[in-house]
Amino acid sequence: MKKEPERIKLIKSVTVKGSIVNLILSLGKITAGITGKSSAMLADGIHSLSDLITDLIVLMFIGVSGKERDKNHHYGHGKFETFATMLIGFALALVGIGILWSGIIKIIRVISGETILQPGIIALYAALISIVAKEILFWYTYLAGKKTNSSALKANAWHHRSDAFSSVATALGISGALFLGEPWRILDPLAGVIVSFFILKIGWEAAIPSIKELLENSLPSDKESAISEVIESREGVLWFHNLRTRRIGEIIAVDVHIKVDKNLTVEVSHKIATQIENKLKKKFGENSHIGIHVEPFVESKTN
Repeated sequence: MKKEPERIKLIKSVTVKGSIVNLILSLGKITAGITGKSSAMLADGIHSLSDLITDLIVLMFIGVSGKERDKNHHYGHGKFETFATMLIGFALALVGIGILWSGIIKIIRVISGETILQPGIIALYAALISIVAKEILFWYTYLAGKKTNSSALKANAWHHRSDAFSSVATALGISGALFLGEPWRILDPLAGVIVSFFILKIGWEAAIPSIKELLENSLPSDKESAISEVIESREGVLWFHNLRTRRIGEIIAVDVHIKVDKNLTVEVSHKIATQIENKLKKKFGENSHIGIHVEPFVESKTN
């Protein structure tokens, strides 16, 4: 049985720790919402439960994404991580829409004359603890995501921060209700509406790149230009064409046709292709998929 890659082990470790924190926070905030008679805190606790769902998504898919290629997946399993990132983006969007809808309904009710109950101080304490805990969890997860180059882990980090944003809105609303009097209790749902737009933005930014990757979008033009420079800089390459690129999770795939002097031996032509491949892997990662097709250069207008 092959040893699990260090990258996957780190992602799993960070996610498991995050899920434990999320579980404790969820139970604590829901309890504080019930005992403190705060609908905002109760909703915030339910929001924290959504973080548990995204933690499970990461744990389910990241292990598969780290597997090496097999007969059914010739390019490896990297897109499983991409798929997980997309699901997290969708989850964030749903959370944002839910908070937006709930806030709008509450605002309409307040405008219509309905009174929002004054929450207990325990709900404010729970919100403040949540802000600190989730911000720490955001940075812990985000830095690990950067270290492992994991889009799923970075997306999950932003889900943690969305929970922190939600708790900020909750704390503002509860503070307004506690210290400014009944007319200011509308701050709770109003702050929630504002925060929902931040959460929707984060969800969009997580989901769209993943969708593009799953739809086989090419790499950005700057990366394709860098690839072209590597190919053109190799002595012996007289022309190249059919450059095709894409992402597969954390790695890239490149396919290209190069033209060399038709009088070169197979061995020399192969050496040119191998040197280009090694240089691209050094630049973009040793696990990159590089496919180079060698063709003889023939003088014509359509080379």
